[in-house]
Amino acid sequence: MSDDDAFVPRLGKGAGAKDARRLGKYGGRVLVAARLAGRKTGVRSKRFDGSRIGRGASMGRLLSSRDRLAGFRGRRAIVKTRLVRLGPKGLGTAKAHLRYIQRDGVTRDGAPGELYGRDIDQADGTAFLERSTDDRHQFRLIVSAEDGAEYPDLKPFIRRLMNQVEGDLGTRLDWVAVDHFNTERPHTHIMLRGVDDKGGNLIIAPEYISHGFRERAAELVTLDLGPRTDQEIEARLRHDVEQERLTPIDRKLLNRMDGERVVTAADRDPFHQAIAAGRLRRLGAMGLAEDLGGGHWRLDGDLEETLRRMGERGDIIRTMQRALTARRLAAERPDRVIDMQLREPLIGRVIERGFADEHRDRHYLLIDGIDGRVHHVPIGRGDATQATPEGCAVRIMPRPNGVREVDRTIGDVALANDGRYSIDLHLRHDPTASQGFAEAHVRRLEAMRRGGVGVDRSGDGTWSIPPDHLDRVLAFEQRQRIDRPVAIDMLSHRHPGDLARIEAPTWLERTLAGPSPPAARDAGFGREVRQAWTQRMRWLVEQDLGAGDGGLFTLRGDALRQLEQQAMAVAATALERELGKSFVAARLGETVSGTVGRRIDVEGARFALVERSQEFSLVPWRPVLERHVGKSASGVLGVDGVSWRFGRERGGPQIA
Repeated sequence: MSDDDAFVPRLGKGAGAKDARRLGKYGGRVLVAARLAGRKTGVRSKRFDGSRIGRGASMGRLLSSRDRLAGFRGRRAIVKTRLVRLGPKGLGTAKAHLRYIQRDGVTRDGAPGELYGRDIDQADGTAFLERSTDDRHQFRLIVSAEDGAEYPDLKPFIRRLMNQVEGDLGTRLDWVAVDHFNTERPHTHIMLRGVDDKGGNLIIAPEYISHGFRERAAELVTLDLGPRTDQEIEARLRHDVEQERLTPIDRKLLNRMDGERVVTAADRDPFHQAIAAGRLRRLGAMGLAEDLGGGHWRLDGDLEETLRRMGERGDIIRTMQRALTARRLAAERPDRVIDMQLREPLIGRVIERGFADEHRDRHYLLIDGIDGRVHHVPIGRGDATQATPEGCAVRIMPRPNGVREVDRTIGDVALANDGRYSIDLHLRHDPTASQGFAEAHVRRLEAMRRGGVGVDRSGDGTWSIPPDHLDRVLAFEQRQRIDRPVAIDMLSHRHPGDLARIEAPTWLERTLAGPSPPAARDAGFGREVRQAWTQRMRWLVEQDLGAGDGGLFTLRGDALRQLEQQAMAVAATALERELGKSFVAARLGETVSGTVGRRIDVEGARFALVERSQEFSLVPWRPVLERHVGKSASGVLGVDGVSWRFGRERGGPQIA
């Protein structure tokens, strides 16, 4: 064909889906063979891990490399970041968190926290929550600079930090913050909405969350306060040599060890070599490193975890010492116990309630026990436990951490009935069981359903129980134990001495007159309880409610019920005046019905107010009633309280 001839391309027949799959498979084999032959194929084989998804991925990688090369000169900062999925009930948790960070006693002068934002010193928390109504998620940060106490005001620092973050992420951010000065190191709580400036979901790359926030904060602190001097660095390292916690020296040793966990102190810098040698000797004395000779040491396999636990324990001991010293109890309470996992019930008076982990809302109680010792007890998530003001008497019990007998019974009934459970099936399966006993199992299933265990209630009141029910229950209990490792029973707000002659049931006779009463040691709170119990026994004998003295004392059979009736009569008289209605006492075996009102607290007892049009009754309170205040309910009063039925829902009335 000559150059002047027109060229007209003619399209051939396209490859079908089958041919495309064949070519794809063949091309894949070619690439694999080329890689095995050592050829560069231009196709990366690095596994996708999602780390590059989201805003700030490239900046996060850059800051990560700068973090590794920064050395000891820059000042340090800690930024804890948590992503919270809001969901249907998320706004309630956001509101609770906002209320928590603005609580009393967090400013320098002990005042409530001051909420501020980008351009305003007094931000409107309600407006922030209204803007967050449809947000899918939210970020919550805690920013703490190592030298934050040098700042007279943290607001400018936080605003500059968030402005820098906006530049890194390429979007304007909506946030509010509160500065806290109630701990050893000042810090700031930030609530960041999970939306960008266009209203879309704000996705922050994991690399930026891991490194970006912290590095930006450290840069600003270094810029404001200047790089650390040699004297500051050396003083800090010398201090870290003897510490019983994980230190930067330990991290450096862990990075330098070989596959056999062997490391030496050798370093080009004589000072850092001396520091490493001193730390290795200290680790050897602690049993966490073995001297192999010739300057070689083998680090313990659990070195990092052990040092972390030791650091946590040291922090707890210092917390206990500060609290007791502030209350002038340090010399009077020499015996102290850290109950990281409570194994036996503990009775005592609350000395202090505080935060074991402020970021995750984990609380602890400092208890002056009747055993004469001071106990530090982790109690889990703050909103999962009731209020425990200082000075009140409490009983703390470990939660069961396994499958209960009620769960096994449900599994047995379901196994015999094709995976179904109901009260009728239970009573047919076990003719010796009572109606109330079977209803207790239904209450357990209701709790499992709310906890997402996987049991379903059908329209006729029958429950579908999966074959792996017990495994699911075990997983549920383990999750619950993380948030609620203990159960707390409020005993009294009064001093034990004030209970000696009160006409109401008290925790003294309920606890100390039992078949196996706990021993009250003649020290601390135990001494106060022993004195109060002696006076209480005399009064009970005078009222013909008990007999004997000391270790031979016994309560009359109906003493507690009589005291409870007296307390109820006093409360009922006050309510008659308040409500303008008549009090009708509920009797055993009779049906109680009406609208569930509020909880009525008297010393040693709690009652539920059940109202009708012209009258009301008082019945024993149960925690399940919290969710049903204002609803119609009915039930039969038994020895153990009322078996409630609330309205009618899908699957029939709820039993509680």
